[in-house]
Amino acid sequence: MEIAIDPSADIESPVFEKKGRRSGGRANRVLVRTSPLAENLRPIRAGMSGGQYAPLSEANVLRIHEAALDALETIGLSQAPASGVEILTGAGAVLGDDGRIRFPRALVEDMLAIANKTVVLRGRDPKHDLDLSGTRVHFGTAGAAVHVVDVEGRDYRESTAQDLYDAARITHALDNVHFFQRAMVARDVLDNYEMDINTIYACCAGTTKHVGTSFSDPSHVESCMDLLHMIAGGEEAWRARPFVSNSNCFVVPPMKFAEESCVTMEKCIRAGMPVLLLSAGQAGATAPAPLATAIVQAVAECLAGVVYVNAMAPGHPAVFGTWPFVSDLRTGAMSGGSGEQALLSAGCAQMHRFYGLPGGAAAGIADSKLPDMQAGWEQAISNTMAGLSGLNMVYEAVGMHASLLGFCMESLVLGDDLLGQVLRCVRGIDVTEDSVSIEAMREVCLEGPGHYLGHPQTLSVMQTEYVYPAVADRTSPKEWAEIGKPDLVQKAIARKNRILAESTTPQLDPAVDAAIRAAFNIHI
Repeated sequence: MEIAIDPSADIESPVFEKKGRRSGGRANRVLVRTSPLAENLRPIRAGMSGGQYAPLSEANVLRIHEAALDALETIGLSQAPASGVEILTGAGAVLGDDGRIRFPRALVEDMLAIANKTVVLRGRDPKHDLDLSGTRVHFGTAGAAVHVVDVEGRDYRESTAQDLYDAARITHALDNVHFFQRAMVARDVLDNYEMDINTIYACCAGTTKHVGTSFSDPSHVESCMDLLHMIAGGEEAWRARPFVSNSNCFVVPPMKFAEESCVTMEKCIRAGMPVLLLSAGQAGATAPAPLATAIVQAVAECLAGVVYVNAMAPGHPAVFGTWPFVSDLRTGAMSGGSGEQALLSAGCAQMHRFYGLPGGAAAGIADSKLPDMQAGWEQAISNTMAGLSGLNMVYEAVGMHASLLGFCMESLVLGDDLLGQVLRCVRGIDVTEDSVSIEAMREVCLEGPGHYLGHPQTLSVMQTEYVYPAVADRTSPKEWAEIGKPDLVQKAIARKNRILAESTTPQLDPAVDAAIRAAFNIHI
């Protein structure tokens, strides 16, 4: 028999009350149990340590590492910008007659030794800071979708700056989505410069969590930095707490630098902005089809990025962004929701741990077009494997459909529940003297009625050991029928609308917001 327990219900029984126990009344006890917990007492939170799952053996990891070094030394990367050639050859890389830059093994090892291994990505509010050390896990958005999923009309439409702002506002209210990287392209802003400005504005006006963005042209960086300085309260304040990072596709797989993106990266580094070194090859298309070799190429490309960054600015905060994707080899189409994608991201997390570098990869992508059962299994499998593998930054974890072509606000809301369950798996089972004590068993079996409902031990762990979903339905069929047979997506729509209705002003000082609007053409 299954007994459902409502965390707000009064399940205490006089049978379990010890002699002399003082009671403040049912209402007071319920209030205590349902009041928000201190951050350190919550059952799940940002930055819990994973690492329980490892798809690669130690020997496998070493083989991939050696193969990546071999690729850098013998194949190298082509098409570096002139500034990159100067930076890399100045550090000891070799420019060949074929125009490819090759990386001696000793150079890579030297740069790994000075790379920043204790990166903290800042939020505008310090409570949202992300410590990327060890196997600490954080989930967030990303993807730059060009469409929004209309779940009620079962249709796709072009995304707008307002959509991006709304997604940031929703993310701000979700406990289990820890950062907000640009999830959509503001397709209603036709000028690329204004699009970059409005992207930063929409993200920062919507949330004080850490934000990730990209730039469509290197020439836009300076003005975007002016905007960030205004938000931060000056350049000095920005450099002390850089709350936006640059998601930078500095390579075009296979094994080519992206010239404009490299120049953008250099500008961001000089401006004090953390960078995500993003290699996004697609296995079977722009990366080798075998999963292991796809990881080899991604690792080699990101190691080239580590050399690039540290040759220019030793110890600059950078995330090792191995993002190999998967193709459905029958059609060549991307398959972000596949088991192979989940394995790739988990394997990459092991490589990040091997180097001791803060790392990020993609998970949670659905190939499904709507938040349905297919989307559920696709998002759950890859997010769980990424979390258990100890991936520091799990990008694209919520909201992404149609292999990154569509972003769904309702999936973002549903994803908060999904990630709550994932994080509970990441936390694992606490085995302590108290948790394995048989005293409660002795009381229940020898002195009580034979069940644990209302026992002090049960009540004491209701909030600290168990996670309760905000939207998911756990009622019995009878109860479900009595409350009108609620549909999960309809409940997500309701929560989305409730969040947006309660978030009526930007997360910016009104005077700063007015100054920004006077200086830039804000479309929201």
